[in-house]
Formats: sequence, structure tokens, C-alpha cells
Amino acid sequence: MVLNHLLARNSWALQRLASFRGKTVRFDIAPFSFSCIILADGSLQDFDSATSADARCVIPPSLLPRLAMHDEKAHSEIRTEGDTELLSEIFFLSRNLRWDAAEDLSSFTGDIAAERLVQTALGARQQMRDAAANLSQAAAEYLTEERPLLAKPQQISAFMQQVDTLRDDLARLEQQIDRLFVAKKT
Repeated sequence: MVLNHLLARNSWALQRLASFRGKTVRFDIAPFSFSCIILADGSLQDFDSATSADARCVIPPSLLPRLAMHDEKAHSEIRTEGDTELLSEIFFLSRNLRWDAAEDLSSFTGDIAAERLVQTALGARQQMRDAAANLSQAAAEYLTEERPLLAKPQQISAFMQQVDTLRDDLARLEQQIDRLFVAKKT
């Protein structure tokens, strides 16, 4: 099981999971579902997913990229049920386990190549983040400056002030008209 490899690289995680030995966890990530049982050493073993589990996590597939990027808000969108202590431990591990990709790649490519591959991947990820930020900033500028479909906060404030002034002017005009009618009747 792939998770056991990650847990073995982080022995502290095995120790934490060992206190939950015998407990079962089910993960539903549509259209897949898998269950595992926690063994005495903290490692995991596949378990019959047809049986009920002590804890269950239902993860929409759309959350996977956000979870991979360690987006804290994504954890709150996971539907859970069952043993709250076990679920709390699973969430703690998901936030704190780190995969040393260079270490695993080095057995295939050598240390230097593995490190360069990981650095290239991290650089590409940062470039994608930067590109997304630049694109959203350019789109916002276009929609507020070039084709003003969106109003700036200053424009909204100025408009609200103009509306307030117009309302006050209208109220004064109504009072003057009322005084003229009252004066004309007398």
C-alpha cells in the first residue's frame, strides 16, 4: 500500500496511528472507495470496504488538487462520520505528512537528477501559481479599467454619496413645495 511507504518514511506517524490499532477507515473519492485497518505497528492493511468502518471520509474529487496544495479550507469540505478521535488524527497526518519525492526518485535516477527533477516540478508549480495570479489580476484590471463591467470601491462610494445628496435635495424641494401650497392656501 502506497500510504505505508509514506508512513514508513515518517516513523512518528506510525507511532501515532499505532494507538488506533484495529480501527478501520473508509475513504470514498467518487467513483472509488477503499478501506483500511490500522495494524499494531501503525501501518495500514486493505480491508473489505463492504463492511462498516469506524470512521469514514467522503472526499469530492474536486477537492483533491486543493488538498494536494495543502489548502486548509479544503479540509472543512470533507464530509466525515464516525470516530472523531480517529478522524482528527487522520486530518492531522494529512496536514503534516510530507513526501520526500527526491529521496524516492533517487533510487531510479540518482541523487542529482532526482533533486533537479523535484526542483523543476516545484518551479513549474510556482510558475502556474504566478500565471494564475497574473491572469486574474489582468482580468480584474480589464473589467474595471478597459471595459468597466465592475465598479471600483471608490466609484461605488462616490455614487452612494451622490444618491444621498440627491435624496437630501429632493427632501428639501418637497418641503419648499409644501410651504408654497400652505402659503398659497392662506
